[in-house]
Amino acid sequence: MLPIADSFEHVHRGCEIRYGRGRIDDLGDWLGERGLDDALVVCGSNTGANDALMDPVREGLGDRLAGVFDGTTPDKRVETAYDLLDARAEVGADVLVAVGGGASLDIARQATLLAADGRDLGEIRADAEAGPDALGDLAPASDPTFPSVVVPTTFAGADVSTGGSLEVFAADESPTGQPVNVSGSDAWPIADVADPALFETTPQSVLAGSAMNGFDKGIETPYARDASPVSDAAAVHGLRLLSDALPRVAGDRPGGEEATDRAVVGALLVQLDRKISVIHAFGHGFARRYDVQQGAIHAVVAPHALAYLFDEVDASRRALAAGLGVRTDGRDDDAIAEDVVEAVAEVRDALDVPSRLRDLPETDEDDLPAIAEFVAEDPPMERAPADLDATAEGILGVLRAAW
Repeated sequence: MLPIADSFEHVHRGCEIRYGRGRIDDLGDWLGERGLDDALVVCGSNTGANDALMDPVREGLGDRLAGVFDGTTPDKRVETAYDLLDARAEVGADVLVAVGGGASLDIARQATLLAADGRDLGEIRADAEAGPDALGDLAPASDPTFPSVVVPTTFAGADVSTGGSLEVFAADESPTGQPVNVSGSDAWPIADVADPALFETTPQSVLAGSAMNGFDKGIETPYARDASPVSDAAAVHGLRLLSDALPRVAGDRPGGEEATDRAVVGALLVQLDRKISVIHAFGHGFARRYDVQQGAIHAVVAPHALAYLFDEVDASRRALAAGLGVRTDGRDDDAIAEDVVEAVAEVRDALDVPSRLRDLPETDEDDLPAIAEFVAEDPPMERAPADLDATAEGILGVLRAAW
């Protein structure tokens, strides 16, 4: 397998990826070179209480640390983002430094767009009640009021992206009976500090759930209808690294620093030109019915979704085989497809994640037909392979197999 560099920088869509052990140490100097003097750290309460993680962050920021907002939660509520904006105003921060998993990273980046959008919480809620056209997307600013930096510590792959949506209404409080979210598409961070030593401070149980989220981004990209040789190259090499490293970092096999380094680089690669598609649509379908961790759904569904795809279309099985270490020379397509599914299941089974929907306390078998309808109409299904006829009936078959 190709070696990876001890450290590197790469600019992706205006975000400078700064990879390497100890890269957190010079974050304050990097901000100072860009005229940013007061950083507000954004994290959840567990992260904020984890001194093994927070001490290097505080030391790396030095005199530029203006304060810590540790109020993010996995719910990613829009109220939290407004609380964050209030905290930023109190300390006069000119940059947010989001530390931890996807929730903290998403809330920080979307908060920068909320500030640019100008609507207060009451206006956002009123527009959400009026419907999608009134709510719209968060308006980007041509000259943002303040930027964000991300410091990921999980493998979910939320760092090099536009940032996920914020919940305005949960399903039980929504006028439509479905969750209502708001987001903007221009919430790119100016830097991504990918320091493997910080990942090693995250509990293995947290890494395991996030691992399937990142891993599935690499699986989905090659079969997406808008895939390209460039996106394939990043996804396939990312899968090579992740399929070997994740069971050693977040699973039951011997690990070590080298495994963590390779997992962090793999998680970066599968994000760079990711094409979320069918597996993410399954996750979104469950999110419209339950408050369930996406990594858990992805873990259960991924092998079954792939088997369904391979029954219907080619789904780039040979590219996936290259990423997963499956032999292809002299073998027919069906044998390759079977081994690709098995390789994905082997990675999943090495992690402390569920393998059956019935084992998730939130799920109810009677809801599967409604969830199948949600999946069929979910926007990422538009990236499904061009020849796939993804009917709700076919998707229900996948759900029943995963049950």
